Amino acid sequence: MSAGDEPLVTAASPVKRADARRNEKALLDAAASVFVTDGVDAPVRRIATAAGVGMGTIYRHFPTRADLIVAVYRHQVDACAEAGPALLASATSPFIALGQWVDLFADFLTTKHGLAAAIRNDPDTFSALHGLFIDRLVPVLDDILTAARKAGEVTADFTAYQLLRAIGDISAGAEMVDARYDARLTIRLLLAGCR
Repeated sequence: MSAGDEPLVTAASPVKRADARRNEKALLDAAASVFVTDGVDAPVRRIATAAGVGMGTIYRHFPTRADLIVAVYRHQVDACAEAGPALLASATSPFIALGQWVDLFADFLTTKHGLAAAIRNDPDTFSALHGLFIDRLVPVLDDILTAARKAGEVTADFTAYQLLRAIGDISAGAEMVDARYDARLTIRLLLAGCR
């Protein structure tokens, strides 16, 4: 084999890819956390500090704020989808799993609402992300609701899609500047009404 024919993948390459994936996940987790507490307009420096990386690392992976927000959105959709089965397996009841999953979903909605403003000039991207949201999360919530119905913990007269929309509408109200409005409390009241 000549020098030009050397393999591009070495034994160390998969490790680097795994490290890169872990680093990107840590960065997206940190960005999601900052977005939940400070909104999608939070300074990139704050996200870099939370992730333990330099600002250059963020800009190397995500050249624009919209790129970062879209990546966080996809990351949170995946995290919510993956959390459903894990919560069902570990919670003491399906209704407890439902409440825990809805908390994760409500965190995600903070990023989702900011996404619309961040990519308003790219309706195709927004539409594709909304499709991903529906395709991944409705079946997960449906599985949790099915388990809760089988356990006699929730009523059967609403769908997973309807519950997602209701939680989304409640969370959208949190964007209003009204100290008297508590979206999390309202979501808890909604869940109590599902029993």
